[in-house]
Amino acid sequence: MDKLTEIMAWKRQEIAAQIRDVSLKELSELNSSLPVPPSFATALRRDDGQLAVIAEIKRRSPSVGAIASKASAPEQALKYQAAGASALSVLTDYKFFGGELNDLREVTAQFRKSSPALPCLRKDFMVHPIQVLEARESGASAILIIVRALDDEEIGTLFTAAYAAGLDALFEIHNEADLARAVTHGAKIIGVNNRDLAVFTTDLAISEHLIPQFPDGVIAVSESGIFCATEASRARASGANAVLVGEALMKAPDTGALLYEIATA
Repeated sequence: MDKLTEIMAWKRQEIAAQIRDVSLKELSELNSSLPVPPSFATALRRDDGQLAVIAEIKRRSPSVGAIASKASAPEQALKYQAAGASALSVLTDYKFFGGELNDLREVTAQFRKSSPALPCLRKDFMVHPIQVLEARESGASAILIIVRALDDEEIGTLFTAAYAAGLDALFEIHNEADLARAVTHGAKIIGVNNRDLAVFTTDLAISEHLIPQFPDGVIAVSESGIFCATEASRARASGANAVLVGEALMKAPDTGALLYEIATA
């Protein structure tokens, strides 16, 4: 069993007890009852010529183990905000990444007290609309849809649920088949994961190959394998509007300097 298959099997098992019918009406009513979150899509289209940086709160990963196991999500979020991040990615999976849904709640609650609030992606292995509901209740602006991990019915259900809940969706792909499926579903934001989640090897050439094939108007994100200006420059040259950076920023002795270096590459 490859790693992504293992993770998805665990996630389905983990949320099994929570699953119930979640209607589009319930999601729409929830959306109407809550404050409007900042737009994730808008944050990724900078008008100053810089790359948008989605700064990730990431305590550990299956590929490298512990990164910053005791990091406080709210404190890290403030650090990213001060450093000039365009948006945040908050990992809410505990078993493999050391995150939890409460991290997202605490971060977005904190942003409601500060300005400007950064849009937050709920970074998790989404399989059911109940997770979309949780994301909206927790203040997220967007959810992740990993194309290769889901069938077309699941993708359509999640995307429709996100729309009803007032959330953007980042479609994550790794190859041309994934891209074709994302485009068929009408994805507006597509992220190329340069890391193969089956075996956890990383290659920036994947973004360089796939992003030029995106339809006009789609927001392009390059994810994983970006540690400095050199990699960020490669992502920009491929056509990326934004990069998602976790490990490098979590470990950086000067978060602001590294984030600026990446954004201006």
